[in-house]
Amino acid sequence: MPRVCFLLKVRQERLAEYRERHTAVWPEMLAALGAAGWRDYSLFLRDDGLLVGYLVTDDFAAARATMAATDVNARWQAEMAPYFEALDGAGPDDAMVQLTEVFHLD
Repeated sequence: MPRVCFLLKVRQERLAEYRERHTAVWPEMLAALGAAGWRDYSLFLRDDGLLVGYLVTDDFAAARATMAATDVNARWQAEMAPYFEALDGAGPDDAMVQLTEVFHLD
């Protein structure tokens, strides 16, 4: 099962708000992520704003496409966009920098 890791950058002045928003992710957003095949999904945030996301999914492209087609994701991404640096007009989902796995120990 493929593991996915990605990076984004949260604005320094919005770190506390970003953390707070993720203490109460909308139930319908959580349900949509699960239905789209996002499993074992975690976000890690460094004090300088570096955000590292990790998830397991059968097909990341398909999981992203499924989420992109949902209304709840469009609303969530619109609310989250102001928290991020360097989106250059893209939504957070489109600005993710996916990393290549070079090692894994089971």
